[in-house]
Amino acid sequence: MAVSRSLLALSASLVVLAFFVCVNASTIAHETEELKSQSPTNSSTADKLSDGAWNEHAVENPEEVAALVDMTIRNSTERRKLGFFSCATGNPIDDCWRCDRNWHLRRKRLANCAIGFGRNAVGGRDGRYYVVTDPSDNDVINPRPGTLRHAVIQDRPLWIVFKRDMVITLKQELIMNSFKTIDGRGANVAIAGGACITIQYVTNIIIHGINIHDCRRTGNAMVRSSPSHYGWRTMADGDAISIFGSSHIWIDHNSLSNCADGLIDAIMGSTAITISNNYLTHHNEVMLMGHSDSYTRDKVMQVTIAYNHFGEGLIQRMPRCRHGYFHVVNNDYTHWVMYAIGGSANPTINSQGNRFLAPANPFAKEVTKRVGSWQGEWKQWNWRSQGDLLLNGAYFTKSGAATPASYARASSLGAKPSSVVSMLTYSSGALKCRIGMRC
Repeated sequence: MAVSRSLLALSASLVVLAFFVCVNASTIAHETEELKSQSPTNSSTADKLSDGAWNEHAVENPEEVAALVDMTIRNSTERRKLGFFSCATGNPIDDCWRCDRNWHLRRKRLANCAIGFGRNAVGGRDGRYYVVTDPSDNDVINPRPGTLRHAVIQDRPLWIVFKRDMVITLKQELIMNSFKTIDGRGANVAIAGGACITIQYVTNIIIHGINIHDCRRTGNAMVRSSPSHYGWRTMADGDAISIFGSSHIWIDHNSLSNCADGLIDAIMGSTAITISNNYLTHHNEVMLMGHSDSYTRDKVMQVTIAYNHFGEGLIQRMPRCRHGYFHVVNNDYTHWVMYAIGGSANPTINSQGNRFLAPANPFAKEVTKRVGSWQGEWKQWNWRSQGDLLLNGAYFTKSGAATPASYARASSLGAKPSSVVSMLTYSSGALKCRIGMRC
């Protein structure tokens, strides 16, 4: 049986109340006003870079970043044991900002809290605030000031917040410009029932605290992507968040479900991405990482997937990877129908400290799936499992070379992953943050 999300939340809350006393954090982040932003031309076709070209934002030694994530989690957990973060859960992202009652006065502090491959995504940290007051999307070529579409297409860095609760139904895909943060904290914000978010040929994007569901295929229309450019868009797949040829992306604390294609897809040489603290439910093909087996430029792709809850109603692709490097760490997998983690074209997958609860179906117990390859081929792929908790008959098929010394886990996280995962993921998804209260 799938673990009940509400029971997990209740048990984790009781542990927090029993062992920790909340204290207030009061670090004030210095914020500057100006930073040159980029304004790349959006397009619906892939760029022409040569296969195997090394992206300027890629990390030359991805194992160092994997080790850095491991060390950050270990340090946060040890500090929690010692009482340094007495209102914390051991989740290093949340412990960075959630203890502060005045988070709404220091919203941009969030930009300093990312970890993993997307840790340098600053979003709109160095720009002004933009308050969305109007949930409409009536004109996708000349969007009205005060709408979300008007905010995300601007050429300057912006930290975008919302005046009140709202449901935004987009007529066409929301094409983001570089150096933007969409911050839903303090309001109940949903993007639902229409088109959703496209991050294409841009950099430095943070999406935090949004409910995204029931996204539909749209397109064959003119859509504005910057103050100086609009153009023809072909049909969009209907992903909740589509990342295309982009870098320094952080997707954190969102609730995603039931879209026409994927929930989060990253393709066409995208890299430097962290997907964290999200709650994903009721969907078939959850995450696609990599465009195709033949598109070798995705060899530069580096993605950290951490502290997410893969919940009820999910079927497959959590994620499904091609070519690149993927650090899957401390996620809670409580439901799948076909498999959890899959891939083709020789991706490197490092699975650490996750909790996998297999379904009742005796033919769906395997966590992993190699797609379109024979055993003699995939035996060479580097797929690692360290400290994973495998429940109800779940099993992870490893392959490739032995784990290098830089991957060695030297903390209690590996020893008791189930207890750690419940603490790390119990508040996954969009948070109900209210002004003057801890999130």
